[in-house]
Amino acid sequence: MSTYTKIPEDAEPSILVHPSYKVSKINDNIYGGFTEHMGRCIYGGIYDPGNPLSDENGFRKDVIDAFKELNCPVVRYPGGNFVATYHWLDGVGPRDQRPKRPELAWLGLETNEFGTDEFLKWCEVVGTEPYLCLNFGTGTLDEALGWLEYCNSRQNTYYANLRRKNGREEPYNVKYWALGNEMWGPWQVGQMTKEDYAKQAYQWAKAMKLLDPTITLILCGQDGTSSWDSYVTKECIKWDVHGLSGSTTKSLIDMHSIHIYTAAKEHLPNATAPRSAERAIQITSSLIDLARIENKVPHTVPRQTICFDEWNVWDPVRAPGELGAEEKYSLSDALAVAVWLNVFVRQSAHVGMANIAQSVNVISPLMTTPTGLLKQTTWWPLLLFSKYMRGDQIAVNVGCGEYEGPTQPSWIRGTVETPWLDVSACVGEDGGVRIAVANIHHEKDFRTRIGGLEGGKVEVYTVTGNNPLVVNDDVERVGIVEKTIEWDLSNQYYVFPKHSFTLLKWKK
Repeated sequence: MSTYTKIPEDAEPSILVHPSYKVSKINDNIYGGFTEHMGRCIYGGIYDPGNPLSDENGFRKDVIDAFKELNCPVVRYPGGNFVATYHWLDGVGPRDQRPKRPELAWLGLETNEFGTDEFLKWCEVVGTEPYLCLNFGTGTLDEALGWLEYCNSRQNTYYANLRRKNGREEPYNVKYWALGNEMWGPWQVGQMTKEDYAKQAYQWAKAMKLLDPTITLILCGQDGTSSWDSYVTKECIKWDVHGLSGSTTKSLIDMHSIHIYTAAKEHLPNATAPRSAERAIQITSSLIDLARIENKVPHTVPRQTICFDEWNVWDPVRAPGELGAEEKYSLSDALAVAVWLNVFVRQSAHVGMANIAQSVNVISPLMTTPTGLLKQTTWWPLLLFSKYMRGDQIAVNVGCGEYEGPTQPSWIRGTVETPWLDVSACVGEDGGVRIAVANIHHEKDFRTRIGGLEGGKVEVYTVTGNNPLVVNDDVERVGIVEKTIEWDLSNQYYVFPKHSFTLLKWKK
């Protein structure tokens, strides 16, 4: 596990790594994406027919290349709030026969030109797994079962044959399905009480797994710290004693979803805000355990994990959702994203999936233009984590000073620490150690002793800029600076620059 020891501000920071102490497997799915019918995410984002940069399917090739470079393992679709009025049948079949509908989540018009078959084909081109969210707002259980049959069934049945009629013989075998999105929210079409949601979710889960017991079902939570999370986990995380999931050694519910967005106007509250997600994961994990204990779920039934399927830096005032939510991210936001990803690595025992919201144009590290692709500041830590922070989390102890000012949310202070150096560590599949360090201090470099590692060559990747407010627009002011150093056991120090993210990669 990762531990932190607060030391005086003038004391020498240290990072002590234990490569042989493997704490937990890091699920590759924590580097997942999210594409919603919102703003320019789909239309003009992943799908841009007629553009010279698009392929014969209308898919932007530069976006596909970015997803492949990221090695994005799973992508959530089609929402988000959008899904509460989305009917999947509108988006299949001949395009000229698909109905246009008013879109109520973001107050737009949905043409349905891009739908299920297009998204699932795009996933195959990218090399990623699809994750579909069910309409719990205006949708029905029959509609949900029809969608599952359309995607996954090999039988001679109506919706499986409709898929064949639409040009796809083999099933798509969609594994991940969400039981609604943010049904607790007053902005949600079809908002539910926790009691109504829990009852409906469990019944839908039962039917979905009767049709296809191989799927993974994700329960709709709030932010992990609410009475909604407490209630729905208690009511839905049970032992499937009747074998409706295909086995009496499983549960109908496999994961519990939570959402958090962070943002603050000032750099230090902004960079430390993702620490709230760390505490939320810990609380949610305890709620899962409590539900299993109270419902007498045997230890032989796999423990449910957390699906953090919406996370990012987002200020809805700065980038309103109904106007497309096109954030312009600063270096401070990039450091916040690095802290977010450190959280997922440190809490990898509990997190089975995480999906940055969103993957293109909408509060995104990637922005398309008619002629190219802009990589925002937040792209670079995401890329480094996804490329190198896979494998097994290893034990690490960090000793350094702490930011002690105001936080956003305020309850972070006194609940979880906010060190100047935010750190995670892992051993990759090649056996090499990686250490991810965000120095959030806006004025101070930290000469830090790093112990527990062997000598040899170390690849160093650094993301920084002139100041925390710098952005990438027409000029790329923030990117990755690479170098290789020789790690000398007689001088085990590294200087982490102010307002920077650094990834150190030991070669095996």
